[in-house]
Amino acid sequence: MNLRDKLRGLLVRLYARRVEGHLDHAQVPKHIGVIMDGNRRWAKASGSTTEHGHRAGAEKIEEFLGWCTETDVEVVTLWLLSTDNLDRPQEELVPLLGIIEDVVRTLAADGRWRVHHVGTPDILPSHVQTALKEAEQATAHVDGILVNVAIGYGGRQEIADAVRSMITDAADHGVSMEDLADSVSVDLIGRHLYTGAQPDPDLVIRTSGEQRLSGFMLWQTAHAEYYFCEVFWPAFRKVDFLRALRDYAARHRRYGG
Repeated sequence: MNLRDKLRGLLVRLYARRVEGHLDHAQVPKHIGVIMDGNRRWAKASGSTTEHGHRAGAEKIEEFLGWCTETDVEVVTLWLLSTDNLDRPQEELVPLLGIIEDVVRTLAADGRWRVHHVGTPDILPSHVQTALKEAEQATAHVDGILVNVAIGYGGRQEIADAVRSMITDAADHGVSMEDLADSVSVDLIGRHLYTGAQPDPDLVIRTSGEQRLSGFMLWQTAHAEYYFCEVFWPAFRKVDFLRALRDYAARHRRYGG
């Protein structure tokens, strides 16, 4: 690292401390959703492989959760793998699934996070399903940030699964379809989502400069604030995170009013 890079890094750290010093923790979002985008483009720009890009993105996760702990965030939803991602070529998908399994096991072993899977487990390989079940069981008692790992996740699929769950639950309790139709409400559907009784996201961060949700938590983000960051996920810094929180705190949330 040359002198110029060292000075730039020092200035960034000093700026981050300044932003953090002025951060009102009462205005911090309680639930943050993250669309971790840009691993492949980061790898291409740095002249490395796609697998290396995914590993670099995975390594960023614990660092990010550490920042969330420092700022009193209570729930984080990390989108690691969409249903569409499962259509990627096997030479990319197989290593990616291995990396994701490592992430899940690492989060569980850390001991600071409560891991919860959001997504359709049946479409995932058995070794990933096993890692998710074991992580949820091992961290069920943890009194730390609830970390939703969105793996094999699609927003439309979640809503379809919620409706299916609602119908199945009604049938199990002897409720007729007519009575179910009369009782359907926003709250009822919400209770059957992957996130169940959790609070909806207050803030959604997407890296890499893309400005779309791509199906991320379509139901839960109806009133969320969005922050689109230009940097690729592996290069996401604490100062970028603090800027997102500062931007969120400066907004006046109207909830449709």
